[in-house]
Amino acid sequence: MWIDTHCHLDASEFAGASLALAEAAAKSGVSAIVIPAVHKNNFAAVEALSQQREDCFYALGIHPMYVPTSDEKDLLFLREKVAALMNRDNTSNVVTDVQNQQPANRFVAIGEIGLDFFVPALKESPLREKQEFFFSEQLKIAREFELPVLLHVRRSQDTVLKYLRRIRVLGGIAHAFNGSHQQAQTFIDLGFKLGLGGAMTYTRALQIRRLATELPLTSLVLETDAPDMSPSWIPHAINTPAELPAIAAVLAGLRGVTPADVGMATTANAQAVLPRMRRS
Repeated sequence: MWIDTHCHLDASEFAGASLALAEAAAKSGVSAIVIPAVHKNNFAAVEALSQQREDCFYALGIHPMYVPTSDEKDLLFLREKVAALMNRDNTSNVVTDVQNQQPANRFVAIGEIGLDFFVPALKESPLREKQEFFFSEQLKIAREFELPVLLHVRRSQDTVLKYLRRIRVLGGIAHAFNGSHQQAQTFIDLGFKLGLGGAMTYTRALQIRRLATELPLTSLVLETDAPDMSPSWIPHAINTPAELPAIAAVLAGLRGVTPADVGMATTANAQAVLPRMRRS
């Protein structure tokens, strides 16, 4: 059993084949897919996909690369949407409310949020400050509703950690992690798991592969980031969630354990850090 903790299943690159790709992934052993939003305009799309398949879950948030086209009203819209979703819950589960004919509530986290200091324009004023404002405000929403977060940390690990120390949240996943061992340990100490995906499959990715080998298996989760972050065997092709078992096999090989060991551990890790998944 595998959980893809980060897959943009609604992406335009999939040309309307999202449900077929989810079905193909299920046949390959992927038991759950988490679909993060990136902008107010795709909140409805990720929610709709989760309502069409019981193995799809979703997160809502404003990605740092979409901050330039967002404004403070979008943060208000996000908070109102999250409040409505949380108010729908009853005390026992997040499955369909038969009496009210409510669709299944498979909302699990705030994300994808964070900071991106790889893109030059985003690293400089005024967008750097705008990024940090949007990140901190979304962390406050996660804290208010006791939700985990899915983090974008591209070349921004230390600044992200600074905000996580100030605004304590339930935990979450540092997506596509590629920082130092010390940074990794700090994320873990703050209640986060580290997401590993296709980048780990390249032999030149020495730092990621070192982390994949040395960090406790209890701190790792798997992801594809599809349609991006394609693994080494399809470097120029569109990535899909069906690649997850092969990515997991690479992690197993690096650690000298069986794929089954990796599957059991990373599934348990994902369910622990995204506790609403366990209630569906």
